[in-house]
Amino acid sequence: MADVTVDQAGRLRRPAGIRSIRLGDTKVSYVPDGDVRLRPLPLLQDTTDEVWAAHPEYLDAAGHLVGSVGGLLVEHGDRALLIDAGFGPRKLDAPDGPLGAIHGGALPHSLAELGRRPEDIEAVAFTHLHSDHLGWACLPAPGGDRPLFAHADHLISEPEWDRRDLLEAEQVAALEPRVRTITDGQEIFPGVRVRITPGHTVGHAEYVITGGGRRLIAFGDAMHSPIQVDHPDWSSAFDHDLARTADHRRRLVAELAEPGTIGFGVHFADVVFGHVRQDGVGPAWRPLDA
Repeated sequence: MADVTVDQAGRLRRPAGIRSIRLGDTKVSYVPDGDVRLRPLPLLQDTTDEVWAAHPEYLDAAGHLVGSVGGLLVEHGDRALLIDAGFGPRKLDAPDGPLGAIHGGALPHSLAELGRRPEDIEAVAFTHLHSDHLGWACLPAPGGDRPLFAHADHLISEPEWDRRDLLEAEQVAALEPRVRTITDGQEIFPGVRVRITPGHTVGHAEYVITGGGRRLIAFGDAMHSPIQVDHPDWSSAFDHDLARTADHRRRLVAELAEPGTIGFGVHFADVVFGHVRQDGVGPAWRPLDA
């Protein structure tokens, strides 16, 4: 396998900043909220110390995997959709387990950098109901007492919302007045369709965005790190059903290798947009830049 370049290694050790690509008349942008540090062995329990010794490019100075936390802005004309809502204005440190530390808070500023106000977002579509995707939909906006997107529809897959008993009562109360459940194959925005892919959670959803002869698959937490593209059998400790997620990930990686197909990994490091190239030369995940 070819060596990873110095630039690639640097990008794998830092969270993503704002990045945008165009799909015809549709613009999609990664909207940073913060970052996450993950302990590689507890996260990907089929790996070994030897695996990570062979791949130091994925680890920061503390030996953690570096991940991004944020959302995906989809713009079509004057309309705007947000997929996932980050972690929100808070920080969490964990003494053990797969999660080392996570923090958010930058999403409103990132939206402003992209020329959008929270009020411009007509709907927030969620991949699933974990707290690092619900963030700003549940927590009060700075200087106020309502969530940042209290005006917007909250689009959640039917099977995911059916298990809202897994959420904290405060999260349910914040979401419930605005929830609109969505079904597999439904078009929720011009050129954006949902597909329900259980495994990470019971109703985990991906979003397929098409335009300009290309498609982008926003695959949520089907993968947490680009190293899983090379090893789709490696499921995450956060996955609800490890075997089912691995089966889906194998199909997903094959699909991402098809012509005209782009992937978006919301938790990837500074390589959130990419192609899969299974040519045996270097890592299969190849970052795509604007």
